[in-house]
Amino acid sequence: MAEEALSSLNSDASGARAQARTFLALRRDPRLLRIPPYLSALCIIVGIVWLLLLPLNEYSRRTYISENALLPGQVHTYFGGSEQNVFNAYKHEVRALAGKSQDDISEKLSEIFKASGIKVARQRYEYHAAGNTYGGENVYAILHAPRGDATEAIVLVAAWRNMDEELNQSGVALVLTLARYFKRWSLWSKDIIFLITAESKAGPQAWVDAYHDAHSPPSVASLPLKSGALQGAIVVDNALDHRFESLHITYDGINGQLPNLDLFNTAVSIASGQMGIGVSLQRMWKHGDTYRERLQTMLRGMVSQGLGHASGPHSSFIPYHVDAITLQAVGDGWQDEMAMGRCVESLFRSLNNLLEHLHQSFFFYLLMQANRFVSIGTYLPSAMLVAVNFTIMAIALWLQSGRPPKTKVALTQNGEDARKPEMVMIKQDGMTTVIPKEDLATLERHLFLPVVVVLGLHFLGVIPLHLFNNTTQMSLSRTLFTFNLFNFALPDLIAVLLSSYAPLTHQQRLLTKCFSLVLLGMFLATLATLNFSLAFLIGLLASPLSFLGIPPSESPTAEVPSSWTIMTRILSSIVLHALAPGVVLFAVCAYSGVSVEEVLTQAAFGWNVSGLWTQVIVWCVWWPAWLVGGIFVSPYGLRNRT
Repeated sequence: MAEEALSSLNSDASGARAQARTFLALRRDPRLLRIPPYLSALCIIVGIVWLLLLPLNEYSRRTYISENALLPGQVHTYFGGSEQNVFNAYKHEVRALAGKSQDDISEKLSEIFKASGIKVARQRYEYHAAGNTYGGENVYAILHAPRGDATEAIVLVAAWRNMDEELNQSGVALVLTLARYFKRWSLWSKDIIFLITAESKAGPQAWVDAYHDAHSPPSVASLPLKSGALQGAIVVDNALDHRFESLHITYDGINGQLPNLDLFNTAVSIASGQMGIGVSLQRMWKHGDTYRERLQTMLRGMVSQGLGHASGPHSSFIPYHVDAITLQAVGDGWQDEMAMGRCVESLFRSLNNLLEHLHQSFFFYLLMQANRFVSIGTYLPSAMLVAVNFTIMAIALWLQSGRPPKTKVALTQNGEDARKPEMVMIKQDGMTTVIPKEDLATLERHLFLPVVVVLGLHFLGVIPLHLFNNTTQMSLSRTLFTFNLFNFALPDLIAVLLSSYAPLTHQQRLLTKCFSLVLLGMFLATLATLNFSLAFLIGLLASPLSFLGIPPSESPTAEVPSSWTIMTRILSSIVLHALAPGVVLFAVCAYSGVSVEEVLTQAAFGWNVSGLWTQVIVWCVWWPAWLVGGIFVSPYGLRNRT
């Protein structure tokens, strides 16, 4: 019995040593480095599938009002009747002003506000972007609340010309009529500011900047009249000369910022519930609430938020934490301007009830229908999964960079290793095993040159950032075409220069690619919490960088790469050049039917006027990572430094 027990103990000890040996050897098994590419691809696929599941009922929710004080649609509206005649008179005045000078328009609008018994002021502004001058004069009036202390205000906005450069005749006339109508009521607890801007982009931006003392005089004049903190802003856009069918609500802000969801829900509840007016968004005029239409609406919203440009006069207010939306009359139906006026009246009555700033509902969401949305907790994992694939590959490259290169060994006639490997004893967690010493060998990592290369390429992004934001509109298309031609040869040029003057070892190539991917993943993961749409779109377009441009591990000390390596890099180079930022811009513009010149002009305007930073992500995050991938798939300059 004692011998059997002793034999059993020896057997158990041998088994434990074998398991320890297997476990420790597995940590050094080079086959583990084959897993990260598949894991990275899995993250991308799951991220895309996650996004495609969002329109389903199981993953989205119906909208609801979180702020009980709003009480949407709970008041009786009185706008109508004789106000129709007042509106028609003001509309006639607006038509008569069409084509006149800015001074004549401002003078007439000021007279109308003064006739209603409201304080009036003007503001001149002038911006320069892409060689163009954006100037004009804003006219605004402040109705002081009879029951307030001038500490809070709501803004009603109408641009003289809307985003389509059409005369906003009914919208301006409606604001003038509502100013006269609101003056007669004594229930307001917040000041009401009536703002008429010269156009839809620069005018609202100049006014809201000056209101918060963030303007740049003398190009933008200061405001002679001010009220309290802005609690919300409603923009009226009705360029139609006939009755309309429905209201199109625009809510996207600059850099993908969004108003509080309660404001959007209140507008939808009042329009569709109280007034019986149809509501649409993202230019989906007919919405059957099918999966395809939900997905299309969501993707349109993501593209708009990803571009980050101003989608209406309301966009200028959102960066200042002023919740704002635009109500646009569309279609040909039986709804008249009085119905739109009652919607605005009811919406202002709801905002007038607020005791504090809107804060209870969501500021990060995706809308797929007027009554259905997805919150950030549901959609954020899709962008994070796309971003984490870069980190996974970066970790794999870091581990691979510390492994010594495989050396050639003599083989016996049976094909076995003729040498005897040097063994070493390892003790860990109370277990002891013996493994080959070469499995524990690590290389010292030389970080200086890879860090310099990666940081240098990121700082290189300042050049196209400055170039496209300071080029005149007439030269933008030609400049982009010239840049794309130069960008086609730039990775090869940098590869040749590095090979000639600072050749990288195999380890340094791995580290350069590692640092590039880890920075890309870090930037996109952070960006996803601020602008989910931009992070997801850039991550998707940059995802091939996780698999292309990885230095081969077959013979790190070889002076001349194999023909297969060269062919692989040529094919990879073709794929990467097809996904270059400039080429993608050309392709997207051709698909959507929008001119490249218009897109770049809007981007330059956003950069110089609105504080748009989409270009920073493109040229200082995406493009440098693309350059690193292009350098390592270049068929030129492949010689390694031993």
